[in-house]
Amino acid sequence: MSISSRFSVGVHILSLIDFNKDGISSSEYLAESVNTNPALIRKINGMLKKAGLLEVRPGVAGSKLAKPLSDITLLDVYKAVQVVPENELFHVHDNPNPKCIVGRNIQDTIIPILSTAQHAMEKMLESVTLEDVVKDIVEKDKVD
Repeated sequence: MSISSRFSVGVHILSLIDFNKDGISSSEYLAESVNTNPALIRKINGMLKKAGLLEVRPGVAGSKLAKPLSDITLLDVYKAVQVVPENELFHVHDNPNPKCIVGRNIQDTIIPILSTAQHAMEKMLESVTLEDVVKDIVEKDKVD
């Protein structure tokens, strides 16, 4: 099981819109780059819009960033596309056997560890902006 691809698609969408400043970033255009269908792009665009990261107007083709790239962190995107509810990145199985020493204690033992891991990941995502991502894309493209 992995984190929903909505996160990476959201980062892809926002990055591509920045690269396409002078063009129309329609859902069809974005879907072609992501290699998915426009309906999925529209769904994620709606989430990004609701989070204040994207400007989308009904009946008008295209979308644009609502903020500068330097003001959008990967954590903003992560939260916008609702990858996981707060403190639920890791799910601990329900109803372990209370007659077993491990079953009786596993949840109280592992939940704090998993919560710490989620917070560390979120702190990392918060330290990276979309501007950092776009700069890295440009640098990688120079190498190829």
